[in-house]
Amino acid sequence: MNIAFYLSGLVAVLATLGVVTNTNPVHALLYLIVSLISVALVFFALGAPFAGALEVIVYAGAIMVLFVFVVMMLNLGHEGAAQERLWLRPRVWLGPAVLSAVLLVTLIATLWSGDDGRMIAGQTLTAKAVGSLLFGPWLLIVELAAMLLLAALVTASHVGRVPGPTPLESGDTQPRQHTQPRKEGA
Repeated sequence: MNIAFYLSGLVAVLATLGVVTNTNPVHALLYLIVSLISVALVFFALGAPFAGALEVIVYAGAIMVLFVFVVMMLNLGHEGAAQERLWLRPRVWLGPAVLSAVLLVTLIATLWSGDDGRMIAGQTLTAKAVGSLLFGPWLLIVELAAMLLLAALVTASHVGRVPGPTPLESGDTQPRQHTQPRKEGA
């Protein structure tokens, strides 16, 4: 497991350097996916399979899909087709492919040697242990973080809202006053 830890850590560092140094967003995304998967393998090597699985599902899965959609939406025009042909050259995908191959060989070698139950040090962190810890002594902190996230969501919704025209902008010379409807028979 030590070799898997060190190789995955090395791949994570190299892939992260690829993210930072690339000027093309698609190339940076490829390196970011490799970096996130290698961090998940580091978690597995440290004996935290729950954290590793969350890393793969949440970050390498859901968040990266959102990033890819944003890049696809920004890639507009006829120059986009020519740019996509340039992305298919081996120079573009060779770096992420080599780093992914190193991760794959490390994973296969670890599983083939039968070291899947071993870890570097410490206890195995399971989902039950995380839940017991978060909703035990850290319950107040979790609730405060949830309220902070809710406040951020409401603020972002309010700030991002596009206001409609005010009565003066729509051509009225005086602001409208809201009147209550009359009751019939009064």
